[in-house]
Amino acid sequence: MPIYVQIMNRVREAIAAGELKPGDKIASVRDLAADFEVNPNTMQRALTELEREGLLLSERTQGRYVTSDAKAIGELRKDIARQAADSFRREMAALGFNEEEMMDFFRERLLYIGSGEGGKKVG
Repeated sequence: MPIYVQIMNRVREAIAAGELKPGDKIASVRDLAADFEVNPNTMQRALTELEREGLLLSERTQGRYVTSDAKAIGELRKDIARQAADSFRREMAALGFNEEEMMDFFRERLLYIGSGEGGKKVG
């Protein structure tokens, strides 16, 4: 996977998780490139693509900001969740689990994690 796509995915996840909030100003291309240890051109490409997707907005003299479009952020969260669910299903099927077993396993994990990760199992 190209580096710029990896950067895009990290920024998408940060937006979806609320680490980058609507309206937050994004650091400069140069600063981000240094943080990610990549060429500034690679960072510029990633940010430009995120602008095209509508997740970042560019103000000519002000810099870049995270979109305030709640619908776009909601769709992003759903898309990332779909990908995670699809990956879970593929991996469980490869291990020989049928759909019912997958659902049982998933419910069990939700209850376990909901009780405080590492805590006692609920139910």
